[in-house]
Amino acid sequence: MVEVLRATGIRIEELLELSHHSLVQYRLPTTGELVPLLQIVPSKTDTERLLLVSPELADVLSAIICRVRNTTGAVPLVPSYDRGECVWQEPAPLLFQRRICGEDRAFTDETVRTMLDQALIDTGLTDAAGAPLRYTPHDFRRLFITDAVLNGLPPHIAQVIAGHQDINVTLGYKAVYPEEAIQAHMAFLARRRSLRPSEEYRVPTDDEWQEFLGHFERRKVSIGACGRAFGTPCIHEHACVRCPMLWPDPAQRDLLVEIRDNLLARIAEADREGWLGEVEGLRISLAGAEDKLAQLNRRCATGIGVDLGMPPFAKTTARTTPGDRS
Repeated sequence: MVEVLRATGIRIEELLELSHHSLVQYRLPTTGELVPLLQIVPSKTDTERLLLVSPELADVLSAIICRVRNTTGAVPLVPSYDRGECVWQEPAPLLFQRRICGEDRAFTDETVRTMLDQALIDTGLTDAAGAPLRYTPHDFRRLFITDAVLNGLPPHIAQVIAGHQDINVTLGYKAVYPEEAIQAHMAFLARRRSLRPSEEYRVPTDDEWQEFLGHFERRKVSIGACGRAFGTPCIHEHACVRCPMLWPDPAQRDLLVEIRDNLLARIAEADREGWLGEVEGLRISLAGAEDKLAQLNRRCATGIGVDLGMPPFAKTTARTTPGDRS
C-alpha cells in the first residue's frame, strides 16, 4: 500500500478505488511489446490518467493481487462507500480489501491512516518532542512529486501525472526550490507559451501519433528498457549503463556482470598505464553497472511469493446489509 502511494503519487481516494481492472496494458503494434499501465479514475478533477508501471511497482501490484485472491483464483467483489457522494458503489474487485468475520470488505481511508500510524509506532521512531512520527497518505503524494522533480522531471509533467489543474498546486507540494527558481520557471513557461503557434493545440496527425508510438518502440536497449518521458532527449548520450532512467532486464544479468567485470579490467589497465583521464569516466560507468545489478537483486528478492498474512483487526459484528456497514 505504501509502495503504491510512493510510486504513483495518487490520492488516498484514488488508491482505495484501484481494482483488478485498473491494471491495463497496451501492446505496441510493431514490436508486440506489452506496456503495463495503471488507470486512475477521476477524483477531485475530471481528468482520467494512465500511469506507466515500473518493474518495481509491477512486483508490488502482483503481490497484492496474489494476496487478495480467493480459492478460485479470482479477486473477490466487494462494495465500497463513496464519502463524497454518500453512496455505496457497486461491488468491484478492489485491490485493497480485507476479510472480517468471514466477509470481504473494502479498506476505508481511516483504516489506511490507522495502519500507517501503527507501523510508525512499531518502528520506535520519534520526532524532536519524543512523540511517534506520523505520516498521512497525502504525505506520500508530496514525497512522490518532490522526488520526481528533484530527479529531473519537469514540473508541468509532474502536474499532469498528479492530476493537478494548476501548476502552482504542484509547485506548492514540493517546497524545495528557492523562490527565485520557481519564479524564473514560471516566467519561462509564460514566454514559451506566448511563442507557441495556436495550431499546436489540435488533434495530432497520423505522423505525430506514429512518432509517439515510435518512442515506446525505441525504449528497448541491450540491457533493459529506457524509462524517459516522450519528447525528451537522452541526457547521457546513450551511455545507458550510467542512466538512472534505465530499467534493467533480469534476463540480461549475465551481460551486466560481463560489462561490470570488463569495466574493472579496464580501470586496472588505465591505472597501470597511467591513463588517469580515462579512469574517472570508467568509474562512473562502473558505479552505474553496480547500481543496475543492485536493482536486479532487489527485484529478485521480492519476486518470490511469500505469505504475508493478514494484519490483525479488532473484532466487529458482521452486518447483513451494505448500508449498515461501518
